[in-house]
Amino acid sequence: MRTSPNVVITGTPGVGKTVHCQQLAQDTGLRHLSINQVAKERDCFEIYDSELETWVVDEDRLLDAIEDELLHGGYLIDWHACDLFPKSWIDLVVVLRCPSTSVLYDRLSTRAYKETKLQENLDTEIFGVLLEEAKEAFDEEIVVELNSEKDNDVEDNCARISTWIESWKKNQSENVD
Repeated sequence: MRTSPNVVITGTPGVGKTVHCQQLAQDTGLRHLSINQVAKERDCFEIYDSELETWVVDEDRLLDAIEDELLHGGYLIDWHACDLFPKSWIDLVVVLRCPSTSVLYDRLSTRAYKETKLQENLDTEIFGVLLEEAKEAFDEEIVVELNSEKDNDVEDNCARISTWIESWKKNQSENVD
């Protein structure tokens, strides 16, 4: 039985996944697991998509690469998708949203994305694709949607998630006794 939860922090690029994970790692002691970094370090790519200028991750290879770590718990999983992770590995899914397309557009523009990639990410956000994927892949009670648009959103969201993590740990320790 895990003594620390695994929390997925997901959302379209530019919503603040990494910033949230870094802050939560400091606040909670959970480890930040950047799936992009893991995929690079452990060679979990299939092909390079030249149109979108991005590597396509081999999901099976990726899951094999992180399985042992996630089974022990205590991770903040930072990635733009969540539906590939087995339900039994995940205790909370936080879908960060940026409802203001102008704010998100500005954030993505600073990354020098090509127009095709930028528009695809804006469309994904507008239509709530990642929230729907999360709700389809996991039990609805563990999927939380949080806005990440204003300056104080990160702090407020991290406080809320930290409270949830502490509650989860307390419930786990009570169930062991």
